[in-house]
Amino acid sequence: MTELLYLIAIALSLGLLGLGAFLWALKSGQFDDLDGAAHRILFDDDPPPPQPKAAAAPGETPMKGA
Repeated sequence: MTELLYLIAIALSLGLLGLGAFLWALKSGQFDDLDGAAHRILFDDDPPPPQPKAAAAPGETPMKGA
């Protein structure tokens, strides 16, 4: 019977610890912008750097379509 009281006390303390962690995360702004990261990954802010064009060797004509 005493073990049951210990288990109840442990369960209540873990529940209060979880509630405290949730309230701390709520107060620190963890849940302010839920969609921002999902949208941010889809759009790249910086354009890719320009690729240098391959120069044709002297006497060669550049290939069309490449």
